Amino acid sequence: MMKRYALFGDPVAHSMSPLMMNAAFRVMDISARYQAVRVSEASDIIRLMRSLHIEGASVTIPHKVSVIEFLDEISESAHEIGAVNTVIEKSGRLRGENTDWIGVKRALEESSAPIERMRCAVVGAGGASRAAIYAVRKNGGKAIVLNRTRERGERLARQMGCEYASLNDIASVDADCLINATPLGMWPDTGSSPVDRSMVYRFTLVMDTIYNPLMTKLLTDAEYAGVQIISGLSMFVHQGAEQLRIWTGKEPPVDLMRKKVREHLENERN
Repeated sequence: MMKRYALFGDPVAHSMSPLMMNAAFRVMDISARYQAVRVSEASDIIRLMRSLHIEGASVTIPHKVSVIEFLDEISESAHEIGAVNTVIEKSGRLRGENTDWIGVKRALEESSAPIERMRCAVVGAGGASRAAIYAVRKNGGKAIVLNRTRERGERLARQMGCEYASLNDIASVDADCLINATPLGMWPDTGSSPVDRSMVYRFTLVMDTIYNPLMTKLLTDAEYAGVQIISGLSMFVHQGAEQLRIWTGKEPPVDLMRKKVREHLENERN
């Protein structure tokens, strides 16, 4: 019998997750279908999972926080981050997990610098920022929240046990790694960047959590400045691969998943 998996959020039409996940299921020889479903309320996720017998789900904006109250349990990492991006059904119970931080961790591990020695400035104060900060701190690194809105930035820093600095003061921030955890630069607004081009040279590593486009303005500016870069594609693929491990207990074809998304995005822009 074919198993059912889904991506829930609003919007979801732009997501590359169905392409990536269905390709992985085929290679893993698992009879399953993964589809994107637009839902306006977090409670609809639970209703649809139960009524349609969906065994696992990805959760995206704007439901990563609001879905928590409807779940039977959540993992320690999801609790500490304060957001869920993965749901699995087991014996009638729905458990929430967070694999975004795994995506950040594995993306950072692709650089030559150990995370435990990193001092990362994380731009933004949303769910992606929480996952990035958690990944850095859990692996022994230090994190600094950079945000234009002081109240939100300071609140997040308090909750996550790290420092805060205004994004306007980036020139004086002591960090060797910069992580963009905002949507600035995402397609179709590809001309935007959260950081002025003149500031990227201050870092030895720049990572974006955006995967569409593959090369955001921030990454283009950093590469021009001779700074090592990590595309958001790495985080996207690794968080999805971890979801597959949770749902199936099997090792996913990470390289194939990366190839499928990369090829699609490159062809889309040509």
